[in-house]
Amino acid sequence: MSEKRITILGIESSCDDTSAAVIQNELILSNVVANQKVHEEFGGVVPELASRAHQQNIIPVVDLAIKRAGIDRTDIDAVAFTRGPGLLGSLLVGTSFAKGFSLSLDIPLIEVNHLQGHVLALFIRENGIEYNPPKFPFLCLLVSGGNSQIILVRDYLNMEVIGQTIDDAAGEAFDKCAKVMGLPYPGGPHVDRLAKEGDPNRFEFSRPKIPGLDYSFSGLKTNFLYFLRDQIKENANFVEENKADLCASLQHTIIEILLSKLKRAAKETGIKEITIAGGVSANSGLRNALKDNAAKYGWNLIIPKFEYTMDNAAMIAISGYYKYLKQEFTAQNTVPFARTQL
Repeated sequence: MSEKRITILGIESSCDDTSAAVIQNELILSNVVANQKVHEEFGGVVPELASRAHQQNIIPVVDLAIKRAGIDRTDIDAVAFTRGPGLLGSLLVGTSFAKGFSLSLDIPLIEVNHLQGHVLALFIRENGIEYNPPKFPFLCLLVSGGNSQIILVRDYLNMEVIGQTIDDAAGEAFDKCAKVMGLPYPGGPHVDRLAKEGDPNRFEFSRPKIPGLDYSFSGLKTNFLYFLRDQIKENANFVEENKADLCASLQHTIIEILLSKLKRAAKETGIKEITIAGGVSANSGLRNALKDNAAKYGWNLIIPKFEYTMDNAAMIAISGYYKYLKQEFTAQNTVPFARTQL
């Protein structure tokens, strides 16, 4: 897109993963992620522990990303960081580091919306791998622990949310239902693994009747909880004896809810260029269902690599690149935000 080689350092610290990446134009040079295992014993992310871990991880992670990229820090043209949405304490660590890095090298500072970053991860180029980004306009199903949205993407920085959850996100439904079954945190991957061994039609769970393209998952969570409560009264070992079927049926329900609205959006807009992004897009059942629908409806389906579905700085760096081209820089007095839209 640009003849000049523009090198961007990306910083991501919106939740519990500290990540730094270096990108030259769309080509990824490095992407380092430090995970935080401390939250597993609590069954969810503890914000105070997350921000403390970011403080410990941020400098070594950035240093490693620069070394792996094979560049000197003076080669960096700008630093991009996640401004939000996310956990405020975690965001403050990344924002503060990015500001200091920008000042020390006298290079531009670029703020990135975390949700926009998930979408733009679809444009990351890797050496030796065929480059097949989506063509504009396209629809992106963004599904994660905190968001479930259908986004109409007209250009790199021109996106419109045409459908979104009115309460809980799909990823939260996976994690919370997994928790009541006694599965470790994060529960989504464990549900995915067990679902492969179960019968997706064994149990029937509620599907919300929400008008338009919006989603709702709170009713499903409640229905699942009450169903388990009633069954355990009859058989104390019900969950353990039926865990695979429960996971398969739960996953099948969530996927059907997600795809019913995506199919409607594709029909209403006439767009057949379909993509997926966010942590839940790593779910194998969702990926397979999307492929089946793509074959049935003639969609051109683009599915990102696994490492770019989770929170990572590569998606922040490439977002920063597109903003750099438009000279969309950020002032040093910018503060992070916990909640926002695209």
